[in-house]
Order: sequence, then C-alpha cells, then structure tokens
Amino acid sequence: MRFSRALAVAFITIAVALMVYAAVKYAGLLQRGIGVEQSGTALVGGPFALIDQNGQTVTDADFRGRIMLVYFGYAYCPDVCPTELAKMAAALDLLGPDAGKVAPIFITVDPERDTPAKLKDYVAQFHPQMVGLTGSVEQVTKTARAYRVYFAKSGDTGGANYLMDHTSFIYLMDQQGRYRKVFTPDAAPETIAAGIRQLL
Repeated sequence: MRFSRALAVAFITIAVALMVYAAVKYAGLLQRGIGVEQSGTALVGGPFALIDQNGQTVTDADFRGRIMLVYFGYAYCPDVCPTELAKMAAALDLLGPDAGKVAPIFITVDPERDTPAKLKDYVAQFHPQMVGLTGSVEQVTKTARAYRVYFAKSGDTGGANYLMDHTSFIYLMDQQGRYRKVFTPDAAPETIAAGIRQLL
C-alpha cells in the first residue's frame, strides 16, 4: 500500500515537473525572440480597421500577400520606438529587392496625439515603405488587445506631455496575416531579416 502511494506521488511529481519545464521552455523562446509558429487560429493578431498616414481606412486584409512586420509605439516616444523602427528599416535594407514583399507597420498606442499627419512625418524618417496606422481610442485598443500589447499613459497624465508605457515587441506575420514570430528588443536587424527570409 505504501509502495503504491509512493509510486503515485512520484508519477504526479514527474508530470508537474514536465509541465513546468514546457512552460519555461515556451517562455524562453519568446524571450529570445525565436517565436513559435502557429497553426489554426492565431493567438496573436487578427482583423483590424485603422487609419493610415494618408487618412485612408486600412484593414488587415489590405496586406494579404505580403509579410507584415508590426510594431506598436508612439511618435512622441523618446528612445525605444525610434530604435525599434530603425532596426525594422535596417532589416528591410538587408533584404534588398525582397523588401518589397514586406509591409513594415507602425501602429500608434497614442491615437490622441498621433494624427495621420503626425504619423506621415514620423514614419517617413525611417523607411519609405513604412506604414503608420492610427484610429479612434477604441480601434487602437481593440487592435492592441488582438496582438496582446499592453499600453497605458504614464508621467504627467493630466497634461499633453505624458509618456506611454507599452509592450515593445516586433511581430512577424505571414502572407495570410498569421502570427509566426516575435522579436524582442535584443534582436538585431540581421535576426529580423533572417526571420523574414524564412517566409519568402
């Protein structure tokens, strides 16, 4: 009887250990920006309807057939956003002619200040292909939730000079709009370009 109980405890312990290992392994993949390929319904991404830097309504369907490289940030961001957008631009340059098969997309998490006109000037500083998207607070919030992106005002939220706390990942979506990989801030342009090439 004692032997059976001990055996059952051992099996349970092993099962729990395997579950913990799998969870840690998955988390480690995301942290290193390696990403996890999806099949079926994606856990990241989904339909959206936003306004581009030219004031035109744009949906996710408009990018079908092209790889999407998606980053959420804001034009008043002092350092992190410019760094990530510059890396996206450098990755596109590394692709050469294949860069035309990629849609680099910057989605603001600060629609109150980031108007289409503001985004037009901002994204032009990084790459001629870059698309800037904004919209109503509701539209942006819905899109951010689909991509599992956190954002919130910080600092002096009562004035116009507030900052935005936000998730800082670059999302790689395939030609059908499905999530394929996430790049963390430590990913180099070469790593991003290599991830894109896997989908070409």
